[in-house]
Amino acid sequence: MRRPLAFLLAATTLAACDKIKSAVGGAATASADSTAAATDSGGTSGGSTVSLPVVVSDVEDGDLVLSINTTGQVRSETEGRIRTEVAGTVSRVLVRPGERVRRGQALIELDARPFEIDLAEAQVALKQAEQQYEDLYRPDSAATGVMPSQQRLDAFVIRSGLAAARVRLDRAKLARERSTIYAPFDGTIDRINTVIGDRVNAGQELGFLVDLNNLRVEAAVLEHDLPLIRVGGEAVISSAAMPGQAIAGRVAAVLPMVDSTTRAGRAFVRASGNSALRPGMYADVRLEAQRLTGRRLVPARAIIERDGRPLVFVVKDGRAQWTYVLPGRSNGQQTEILPDTTSGIIPVNPGDRVIIEGHLTLTHDAPVRAVAARERN
Repeated sequence: MRRPLAFLLAATTLAACDKIKSAVGGAATASADSTAAATDSGGTSGGSTVSLPVVVSDVEDGDLVLSINTTGQVRSETEGRIRTEVAGTVSRVLVRPGERVRRGQALIELDARPFEIDLAEAQVALKQAEQQYEDLYRPDSAATGVMPSQQRLDAFVIRSGLAAARVRLDRAKLARERSTIYAPFDGTIDRINTVIGDRVNAGQELGFLVDLNNLRVEAAVLEHDLPLIRVGGEAVISSAAMPGQAIAGRVAAVLPMVDSTTRAGRAFVRASGNSALRPGMYADVRLEAQRLTGRRLVPARAIIERDGRPLVFVVKDGRAQWTYVLPGRSNGQQTEILPDTTSGIIPVNPGDRVIIEGHLTLTHDAPVRAVAARERN
């Protein structure tokens, strides 16, 4: 009875071992199949190969323009009040506010009839004076048989009133010409202060004309910055009215007086106008203060710090190469790169592409691809 029982226990133990081996083998096979599937789907043990989008800019050799940032008010180089030089009644208004006009273009006309009458009266007076002049020298000439001397002829001109008649005729002609008011320069009508039928006096303002093509900005410059500004220096003008745009200008003058309250002087910057920049606006102005020639330049945004040291990422063969640099002076837009203190070599070269966006969290040798700024955003 003991041998069959021992045989039964042994058989049961062997069956249990076979089940355990089968379960372990199945798990191993499933693990291997999962690894193979992961490999087939593109995963690698070395990490992701996805290229990160970045924005790049070129390294260049050029002049570093140091600047002074300030504000100023926009003015027109030519602003003129439209005035009448003679009294009269407005018969026609030929322009409207906002209309562009050319120099010599008729703007306003006064009733010409009174001026025509004055002109005709002056012509009649001139003929009368000429007749009196002849009546004076003819008897004298007939008595002597010779023409009077030039001195006597001049006296006859005055006695006959011929000289005064000629002046009155010239004045009447001038008044008739001035009965039409013309544009004194190319510009845009800002306002018209009269209507048909108005009675106007000599010297009265009838409108305002502004030249929008030639502008100047009166920029405030602190007294300690005035010696850095030079006439002819570059200037960049920007305004809230034209976001993302800028207008190039030149320093036309640095005025001699300094305001005793604000401790600031004024610099006049001339610039060509556009449809956005208008007289009366306030604008931001960047004035050239000093020009450093022959510098290795990178965009200021390209420089970041890692472990307390400045560096740039240079894109080579599709990868971001971590490159330590020694920055010099900067104008906020560009920064000069100085030679390394040990080797004397500048670590970046003209034409190298450095990353200016998308590099704050990059690692060395990360795969990248250059895109436009709008694509990255």
